[in-house]
Amino acid sequence: MIEVVLRKALWAKGYRYRKNWSELPGKPDIVLIKYKIAIFCDSEFFHGKDWEVLKPRLEKGNNPDYWIPKITRNMERDMETDKKLLFLGWTVLHFWGKDILKHPEECIQVVEETILAQKIELDI
Repeated sequence: MIEVVLRKALWAKGYRYRKNWSELPGKPDIVLIKYKIAIFCDSEFFHGKDWEVLKPRLEKGNNPDYWIPKITRNMERDMETDKKLLFLGWTVLHFWGKDILKHPEECIQVVEETILAQKIELDI
């Protein structure tokens, strides 16, 4: 699973986290409580990456009456969850599965830059 790859990379860097924390909206895949960062590891298909390209393919494929509403609703739910988390004061990060698998170090860098930005904000 893609979140396991990211969790192992975070753990190796010394970051401690909760996984699938049900106390937050959307049960984020990874939660860095200390920094109030919620991380979602999204699969490209189910979360509608490149929707402008994927949707026409689905329209021509098997069972478009199921897949198009399902993926559309997933994308809507992602946005609703992000808004709830932001309202609660959390920083929300989303990573695509293939990015995690191919470049986990770049994902870790985004997390570290987010933490650094928060620290700078607190110092101002």
